[in-house]
Amino acid sequence: MRNILFYILTVLGGYLLGCSSMAYYVSRWKKVNLSTNGSGNLGASNTTILLGWRMGILVALHDIFKGAAAVLLAKWLLPDLTYAPVAAGCACVMGHLYPFYLKGKGGKGFASYMGMLLALDWRLGLALIGVSLLVTFLSDYIVVGTLTTVVVGPVWIGFTQSWVSAVIMLAVTAVIFYKHRENLHRILRGSEVGLRSTLKGEHRLPKN
Repeated sequence: MRNILFYILTVLGGYLLGCSSMAYYVSRWKKVNLSTNGSGNLGASNTTILLGWRMGILVALHDIFKGAAAVLLAKWLLPDLTYAPVAAGCACVMGHLYPFYLKGKGGKGFASYMGMLLALDWRLGLALIGVSLLVTFLSDYIVVGTLTTVVVGPVWIGFTQSWVSAVIMLAVTAVIFYKHRENLHRILRGSEVGLRSTLKGEHRLPKN
């Protein structure tokens, strides 16, 4: 019973940590509503497209940090609960996806998911960052690199650590796929913003 209570608190704490949205803070600072411009996503990709790579990096680092922090705090505070780190990490990603104070309109979870992977297995995390960059460069679409990574990550965790952890992570992977459904539709229609045009700033909002 005590362990169940600790798991509930772990999930709640991870979720609340995940609700911190740097994209939202930046959008208020720059007076640009990211929810109604670009892809409508409060995440690093849309921030980069609309506000430039500097703001995009700030958002990405924040989101990676909170995913890693959720896992590391769970490891430190609850070392005897085997699945507390992955539960905290996945809850953090869900908080990023569906923050309560933004009526569930958050980001798409990739950066926080990567932070979680880095904290669970830093070698896997670094390898998958490389895989994500390579797939993104070859396909010219960030979403392709993203979805490749969130599938490979939990499968690898399943083979090297625990299939219970992998199943928990795959549940979040399914939600991330759902959140990226419009990106996939735009790729099929040929209207998705590619990496190369993003780096050139072709889709950035004009400065006031």
